Amino acid sequence: MKEQNILTDLVRKQAEKYGSREAVATAPSASAGTTAEAMSWNDFAEKVTDLAHALETLGIQPHNMLATITHNCAEALIIDFAAYRNRAVPVSIYATSGREQIRFIIRDAGARIIFVGDQSHYNSVRAIAPDCPELYKIVIIDPSVRIEPDDHMSMYFGEMLALGRNANELSRAVVERRTAEATPQDIATLVYTSGTTGEPKGAILPHSCFNSALFFHTRRLDYLTDADSSVCFLPLSHIFEKAWSYFCLMTGMHITINRDPREVQDTLRLVRPTALCAVPRFWEKVYAGIQSKLTRVSSFKRALMKMAVKVGTRRNLEYVRFGRRVPFFLRLQYAFFYNQIFRPMQKVVGVDRGVIFPTAGAPLAPEITSYLLACGIPIVIGYGLSETTATVSFYPPKAYQIASIGTVMEGVNVCISPEGEILVNGPTVMRGYYGRPEESAKAFTPDGKWFRTGDAGYFDEQGQLILTERIKDLFKTSNGKYVAPQAVESRLSTDPLFEQVALIGDRRKYVSALIVPSREIVEEFAKGIDLNVSDYKSLLSNPRIIEWVESKIKALTADLARHEQIKRFTLLPEPFTTEKGELTNTLKLRRRVILENYADTIEKMYNA
Repeated sequence: MKEQNILTDLVRKQAEKYGSREAVATAPSASAGTTAEAMSWNDFAEKVTDLAHALETLGIQPHNMLATITHNCAEALIIDFAAYRNRAVPVSIYATSGREQIRFIIRDAGARIIFVGDQSHYNSVRAIAPDCPELYKIVIIDPSVRIEPDDHMSMYFGEMLALGRNANELSRAVVERRTAEATPQDIATLVYTSGTTGEPKGAILPHSCFNSALFFHTRRLDYLTDADSSVCFLPLSHIFEKAWSYFCLMTGMHITINRDPREVQDTLRLVRPTALCAVPRFWEKVYAGIQSKLTRVSSFKRALMKMAVKVGTRRNLEYVRFGRRVPFFLRLQYAFFYNQIFRPMQKVVGVDRGVIFPTAGAPLAPEITSYLLACGIPIVIGYGLSETTATVSFYPPKAYQIASIGTVMEGVNVCISPEGEILVNGPTVMRGYYGRPEESAKAFTPDGKWFRTGDAGYFDEQGQLILTERIKDLFKTSNGKYVAPQAVESRLSTDPLFEQVALIGDRRKYVSALIVPSREIVEEFAKGIDLNVSDYKSLLSNPRIIEWVESKIKALTADLARHEQIKRFTLLPEPFTTEKGELTNTLKLRRRVILENYADTIEKMYNA
């Protein structure tokens, strides 16, 4: 019997099951001036069908590439599933991408049609369209976008749906035939890597990768049901959010789409989901917010919170984590603190109904993870890559190790190379990089069997995977000592003062750091010691501020080896940003760009 692709006709099959039940909602957005919108499974399936017919009418053939650049919206999901009905390949581009990156991806993928979100996306694509010979149609999602008078290749998304609704019987029959003929070997999508070094590369993920990933997650997360709900917060161009959203739709979970990342707290408080995918930076901010609030309450309340966390640690980490029976008196203590402290705190964040909050993409300090778990927030640390259809490993339900990235997914294989690199094989591993045979070969071991993650790690005695560092980020001082920068940067992130940290030291005589501190915390401290805060840039070079920050760094890194400790640092008034090329679209540091942008500042730290 022919193997079926889970994604190809998923929405229509779910509509037959759930009908008028709400499938996807879009949260209101103050920044966009929009209200909440809801879409039933029937509406979802109808729009997917209409768009699928429209794509065929416009000449899209099986295996053709489509591109999408937009902030999160329901249309992004509709586009993906309409493409799958035609055996076409949707390629998501990060909404924050600059024109050069957009041009590169459209040309590299050979996209025929591109869907754009807002005016800025339209303007960018219009400017580069002449350089993209295979691109023949621009489809605009936001109806308020102004089309240029001389533009004859653009149409609105609503017009596209109308075109599909009026498609003739021949076109409808073609789409049905394509849906029936889809195979697991068809490419589902190209996921372009963030490009921390060099140009982004399109990881080829066939439908077989998603078939396996979804099946493996169904077995591992069998406690999630169609009664659960999730907020789509990370960009849908991120493999983590894309694969998770597909899993939610397959499970029948309700999805609320958050349009603007800056408004996610409002969305969470409104929706109170049972699930949320997030990167560590989100939880670092939650932790920082809790710590900041504690500095403004009475000493009695701080002591009460300290006691509550101690009780939560005993109950959640010493007993519940290992499946042990919680002593009666500890149950009473926790119930009191949960109702009086933890639940109200969770409600402020909007996570009081939490069942699972998967977190991956970068290291999260174990201290922060333990604190959140003690407070009853079910954070689950995991690990994966674009090239592995997201998940490789994550915390098991019981006996997970806080400093680990969990146990390997059933059906996925992991081994550690003699050099300490994490290697992966299995049905969720990519086919290679699109149009890059040499890069594809380099991404695998010489025998072609194992994908090289570029991450170093090891298995502990319990068989849980420990991630140590990103191999390409590892640097060596001029004294020949190796330093793993992410490990040190993660240490500092446990203090809310440190918003961003970039460690420097490759071939240098000692380690230094560029630090973006919390302006609010710095100014609050300055006021407390009667310093003028009107000139923030000057404030950051004040000796008393420098001494204060230095004392915090020393306290957080005291147990590190001498060659890992920060000898000099510079406080920066402005954060690292994607616009300046210093962060990837997934908010990882682009160290090469940071070294270039701050070359003079760095030299001063070594020539002082």
